[in-house]
Amino acid sequence: MGATAATFATGVPAHATDHARDAATADEYVDVQLLNITDLHGYLQAAPGSNATITGNGGGRYTVGGVAYMASHLERLRAGRPHSLFFTPGDAFSGWEFDAAAFADEPTVEALNRMGLDFATAGNHEFDKSPAMLREHMEQGVPFPVEGRDASFTDSSGRRFRGADFRYYSANVVRAADGRTVLPPYRIEKVRTATGGELQIGFIHLTALGTELFPGSYQPGLATLDELATADHYAALLKARGVRAIVLSMHDGAVAGADFNSGSDPSGPALDLALRVSPDIDAIVTGHWHTRFNMMLPDPNGVPRPFVEAGCYGQIINEINLRLDPRTGRVVRELTVSTNHPNTRDVAPHPALKEVVDYWSGQAAARAATRIGRQTGSFLRTRNTAGESTMGDLVADWALWAGRRPTDAENDANVHPNVPAELALVAVAPRVGQAVIAADLVRDAASDGAVTFGRAWTAVGFGDPIVTATVTGQQLHDALEQQWTTTATGELRFAPLAVSRNVRYVFDAQGPVGDRVDPADVFVGGAPLDLARSYRLAAPSYTFLAHDGYPALTGFREPYRHQRDFESFIAFVREQRVLTPAPTDRVTARNGRLRKAEVGAVHDPRPLFLSDGTPMPRPEAAIVSADRPGAADGGPRPPC
Repeated sequence: MGATAATFATGVPAHATDHARDAATADEYVDVQLLNITDLHGYLQAAPGSNATITGNGGGRYTVGGVAYMASHLERLRAGRPHSLFFTPGDAFSGWEFDAAAFADEPTVEALNRMGLDFATAGNHEFDKSPAMLREHMEQGVPFPVEGRDASFTDSSGRRFRGADFRYYSANVVRAADGRTVLPPYRIEKVRTATGGELQIGFIHLTALGTELFPGSYQPGLATLDELATADHYAALLKARGVRAIVLSMHDGAVAGADFNSGSDPSGPALDLALRVSPDIDAIVTGHWHTRFNMMLPDPNGVPRPFVEAGCYGQIINEINLRLDPRTGRVVRELTVSTNHPNTRDVAPHPALKEVVDYWSGQAAARAATRIGRQTGSFLRTRNTAGESTMGDLVADWALWAGRRPTDAENDANVHPNVPAELALVAVAPRVGQAVIAADLVRDAASDGAVTFGRAWTAVGFGDPIVTATVTGQQLHDALEQQWTTTATGELRFAPLAVSRNVRYVFDAQGPVGDRVDPADVFVGGAPLDLARSYRLAAPSYTFLAHDGYPALTGFREPYRHQRDFESFIAFVREQRVLTPAPTDRVTARNGRLRKAEVGAVHDPRPLFLSDGTPMPRPEAAIVSADRPGAADGGPRPPC
């Protein structure tokens, strides 16, 4: 059956040894099939743009993606396999596709439930909202916060969202205060032998190192432990419990060439770990890097074991076939086979999953058209000479509003008090990375200025939270100065920051870089900026972490995470009800009309495109263009 399935799905198996080629007939062992997908990101209909075509098997190209086709492939791969387990190494949700994201990622969980997912590793994006959201809502179905408006929608079966039929795991995400794991660290599955005996298979789960400091999953109260030490610890623990077959499912990965069913010149954190981690681990399944490879790597004792990654967006189903000795429960490594099967669209879509996809597509169209507020005028990104715009002012006012929101039960990974923001800054044309503003809000006269859910969602946000933190007046001043830089060619660049309605400042258009803003000309709430005083500042996590190029703010203290930008801006529009453009009088350029005056050239963020010319998903574009480790040296970096 294993050989038949591999042929059907056009995958080319990787064999631990030549003996593994005959593994399909090795009936003296217990055959265990492991199926996994990774980084689905809520793409239920299809993989986006050029991600829908992958290369493998001697240059062959395959059109892939879509959970309805995946369900058909899974059904055939599982046929006749009594010991089959289906899991994911992470980032299944925090959907980047509107159909899933606009419904709190519940459509993705419904699809995974229908496909029979057994368990999941928590990736960094599973923490894009909070541990409570993951455990209580995604797993248990508890509404957050308002049923039918923000979460707990009616699914394709006509029932309210009830949560996942599977559990999430992570061995290395812990509470910063006491080191307790947020999720269970491992899972033990049991399979039966032909004589009725019971064998155990342990699964250790790792989340990408530094998840708590990524802008989307920024969680001040969490920490991630070293991946290698954690994996070794739990491998020893499982072995002490009598578990002799162990699999590592980790949301961190590597790059290893373009062919999805082989691997060449591998590099990356998962590779470094794979070569060093405990030899008691029999297979290593990775994710996070959105790459595709299928290899056998030697463990520290020189014994081969699978090292795989199954791409992203539903491109691939990886299959690992393990043979367990029924007497010892150990994996007979020389008989291990691994295959990456492309999730091709040349099969009939599974009716049950097609129903799910079609239902949520229709629901998304209706939700996008829902009226959530009204605007009396247009909000445009067009800037005056001081770098100010009506859209920038609106978004800065939203950030101030978001930074003053009361404590939310959903956000359970904060460790500092929720002290309200005194002012807000938002990068409208950042030095690097992407702007949180994606579109204008042009007034639609035909609808009397209706602001719809879809227009608000697509105008603001790329999946990061608003954070309120303590900074000094000196840091605020320095951040304002960092709006101006001089390029290697001598060009003066201006990367304007929008300020909230209670801030006014003047800059000198004749001043040198680094000395354009006099602190006496900056007013917060009507009072001059005090360089020695502390202020509570609201801004996107992206800005506090200097991903958009304003490093003066990185020494912030006592951060408090608020709601994610997409949902937060929707809530802001709902509460305001009517949006009216304000005069653009918050920033003034002094000496702007004199000779030698120069405000600086503004360079809006360059839109990023996939190889086929389609726009890159905005959350992905924000990540790959950000100022973060690996950007300067051109080294490989995960795109999520």
